[in-house]
Amino acid sequence: MKRAIYPGSFDPITFGHLDIIARSADLFDEVVVGVLDNSAKTALFSAQERVSMIDGLLSVYSNVSVRAFGGLLIDFAKQIDAHVVIRGLRAVTDFEYELQIAQTNRVEYPKLDTVFLTTSLNYSYLSSTIVREFASYGGDISHFVPEEIIPLIQEKYSR
Repeated sequence: MKRAIYPGSFDPITFGHLDIIARSADLFDEVVVGVLDNSAKTALFSAQERVSMIDGLLSVYSNVSVRAFGGLLIDFAKQIDAHVVIRGLRAVTDFEYELQIAQTNRVEYPKLDTVFLTTSLNYSYLSSTIVREFASYGGDISHFVPEEIIPLIQEKYSR
């Protein structure tokens, strides 16, 4: 069985992320969406809130699960016996950074390969940062994220 990890902060998850997840679910036997719990960053949503939010959106996929993790991705990969990391690329600038990370992970854990999927053109501009920026000013984020999570995002900025 080929188990892959799609890691990220997903703060919040976007249509671009969901596109990569859907395509990954077709490529691998099992996909684990790894929600990074990074204490060095101030997230809009807690790791558990992000896991719950994403889990609700992915119920249509029988081979996709969601788990929070902290620390190194290679340690998480070993823990769940995954040998593939999925990364989405929006632009050439993403590739340079992602290649460096993939090569470092491979040095530290030689059994771990990275598969790069180019983002669909519809979402090549999209990031969680853009969603948070628009939402913080009350902008329309319906083109960026599923309608189910819009109230959750708006609630964070109404406080």
